[in-house]
Amino acid sequence: MSIDQHIEELKAEGRNAVYPDERREIEAELAKAIAERDRLLADAYGPFFGEPPF
Repeated sequence: MSIDQHIEELKAEGRNAVYPDERREIEAELAKAIAERDRLLADAYGPFFGEPPF
């Protein structure tokens, strides 16, 4: 499963969560997954979007 698929599944679970505790757990896991995806994207594309080397 890709990180994007995992994020979409967590979003769907969050929309369907009935209990506040369950929703908070899902939101925390979702935040971690989004941070991981952002880190992976920064690692992969950071050199292309960074400051010019001058």
